[in-house]
Amino acid sequence: PPVPRPCPARAPKPLPPQARAPKGTQPPGPKAPNRQGQKLPTAGAKGPQPPGPKARNHRGPRQPKAPGAHPRPAARGDPAIEWFEDYKIPVGDAAEVVFDWLQDNATGFFDALAEGLELFIEALLWVLQAPHPLVVVAVISALAWALHRGWKTPALVAGGLLFVINQGYWEETTESLTLVLSACVVCMGLGVPLGIWAAHRPRLYAAMRPVLDLMQTLPSFVYLIPAIVFFGIGMVPGLIATVIFVVPAPIRLTHLGISACPTPLIEAADAFGASPTQKLLKVELPYALPQIMAGLNQTIMLSLSMVVIAALVGADGLGVPVVRALNSVNTSLGFESGVVIVVVAILLDRLMRLGDAK
Repeated sequence: PPVPRPCPARAPKPLPPQARAPKGTQPPGPKAPNRQGQKLPTAGAKGPQPPGPKARNHRGPRQPKAPGAHPRPAARGDPAIEWFEDYKIPVGDAAEVVFDWLQDNATGFFDALAEGLELFIEALLWVLQAPHPLVVVAVISALAWALHRGWKTPALVAGGLLFVINQGYWEETTESLTLVLSACVVCMGLGVPLGIWAAHRPRLYAAMRPVLDLMQTLPSFVYLIPAIVFFGIGMVPGLIATVIFVVPAPIRLTHLGISACPTPLIEAADAFGASPTQKLLKVELPYALPQIMAGLNQTIMLSLSMVVIAALVGADGLGVPVVRALNSVNTSLGFESGVVIVVVAILLDRLMRLGDAK
């Protein structure tokens, strides 16, 4: 029997215009962009569509730039720049050679210095932490009354320290105060004699000025590298970095006070037969005392500003909770410790403003 042959499939007839869906109700085809940012053809498209004309920039045509308005950087691969970079001045290599030589030949000196500073720091820390906190608050308030002879500054000091105890940062505050007091002792012990010496020898101060500028403008984190290399981790490297950053302030202010001493006073002392030591102790230092006290105030404030940076090398104090809050993104801990640092800074500033005392 004959086998029936299948009928070929016929294409569906297009619908009449009356049966088609309105233009706004037709579902759009897939137009997801690919990785190159080109649109895929829709379901009803026959083959790839040619790209249309690009849209114009709504800002209008680009205006030509004025000559010299934006200088172009030197092109990469410029032989002149490459030759200049090949003959680089070995600043970093020279510093590394100096540090290596000091580490190899001055280890005993740095070890002895670290032990002495560690004993000094531990003694100050014992003085602040051994008594009861309220006893320390009472002693500091009495010191404020003795310096200012009024009730406002002692009340402010007592209220601020009680706030610190209330927040639970008494131990960290005593550690930071130990670092600040140690830095003040070292900086004033070095800065005042160097300032007096530089005031009597202008050429010496002219040679010291670039070094002082370098010590104050060099980033503080750079000091931490040799401090860690020579002294390890702990309070001592934090103290050394603080001293390097702070000691230019008392040197400059002491030099300013001694240099500003009026010439008639010096001539009167010479007329009465005063020796150089008598002139220094009875004429120059009393006249320069306000500037020296301003240097002490600046030393305290700058030392307190190094608390957080010193915490990066293992120094204890109020910088530790700040660093911990930064690592854990803890807003509450960071704000608490920051407010305590501000309170301590205000108390130290008001305590050392001896010019306001009556």
